[in-house]
Amino acid sequence: MLKNVSERNETWNTIFIFLAIVTVISSLFHYAIVNLYPSRIYIGGLMWCPAIATIITLKLKKKSISSLNWNWGNWKYIRLSYFIPALYGLITYILIWVFGFGSLTNREAITDWGKELGLIGIGTLNPTSIAIIAIILLGTIEVIRAAATTLGEEIGWRGFFIYELRKVLSFTGVSIFSGIIWATWHWPLIVYYGENVILELTTFYVVIVSMSFIMTYYTFKSKSLWPAVIFHAVSNVYIQKIFPPLTTEIEGTEYWLGENGIMFAIVTFVFGMYYWRKAVKENL
Repeated sequence: MLKNVSERNETWNTIFIFLAIVTVISSLFHYAIVNLYPSRIYIGGLMWCPAIATIITLKLKKKSISSLNWNWGNWKYIRLSYFIPALYGLITYILIWVFGFGSLTNREAITDWGKELGLIGIGTLNPTSIAIIAIILLGTIEVIRAAATTLGEEIGWRGFFIYELRKVLSFTGVSIFSGIIWATWHWPLIVYYGENVILELTTFYVVIVSMSFIMTYYTFKSKSLWPAVIFHAVSNVYIQKIFPPLTTEIEGTEYWLGENGIMFAIVTFVFGMYYWRKAVKENL
């Protein structure tokens, strides 16, 4: 962390400018998503607002975009950034299935996957085969597609924002502060689309701050923004598009399911605590 008072003040000034630009630009897309139509175009535009704010902030501060950590980094962290979100997604839904908050499998969802992929009626493909093929494609092709939008967020949040915060805060402070800002950036969508807003906002903040600890750890360890891009994309795909469709909801347990569900908040919190202790131990 910086000790010089003037340098610290300059860093906080940079952080304020970045957040102000993010707020202004994002509000336009939040309005479009809430009041016009929740089009993927508007959602994609929203996810690129942190990157646009980063570029503008760097220009205002007369810094180069190439100053960001564009290098790919160690493949070890890329692999772990795929494995960890897939793992916590799997653990979340195993617990949901075991405790009876939902049941595996949803044959209707598998049929829909088969129709979408043109697999219905091909040879001897059964529902299990269709599910396996769909999961493989979602876990690869869909992750690559999702990375095109998570890149926009991660250029801002992990590529720029947390490195500025690191100049004035500890690892713990960076993870908590950036996590709260990241979660708050989403809140208009939670408020508008949520069914139990207070519960969903609570679980969402727990999830996002917990993820922030993990993603901050891998960003600083790898000295690259790409592990965060992969991590974010994989998390979105597994927790939004793979496990929920496979799960049949049971009446009265809906608040345990999904990315704003209680179970996901519990699991990500445990993972976040592990990475917080790991980072502190390694003096990151």
